[in-house]
Amino acid sequence: MELLPKEIASKLPELYSQEGFDDPICSLKYFTPDSAWTWFVIEGEEQEDGDFLFFGKVVSQLCPEGELGYFTLSQLRKIRGPLGLPIERDLHFEAKPLSRCK
Repeated sequence: MELLPKEIASKLPELYSQEGFDDPICSLKYFTPDSAWTWFVIEGEEQEDGDFLFFGKVVSQLCPEGELGYFTLSQLRKIRGPLGLPIERDLHFEAKPLSRCK
């Protein structure tokens, strides 16, 4: 599965474009199919080195309320769940306010 197709990358809000919004919109959702880790992407843009830098919310068993922060596409590609499964993009996720992303 391609984690970030070009047509999706081109539509992502740029970094800091939703800064100061009370309830920014999440455009993408990534998850580990064999554990309880989820990444909700709020903004992102390609970096000079060709990697893609995201800002979003990460939810896990360790932090069920989630934590806002930065992560890269290359980091997501390296992560494996406890059964060795790679991260997947939720193909059915529809953009929604951060407050509705659980």
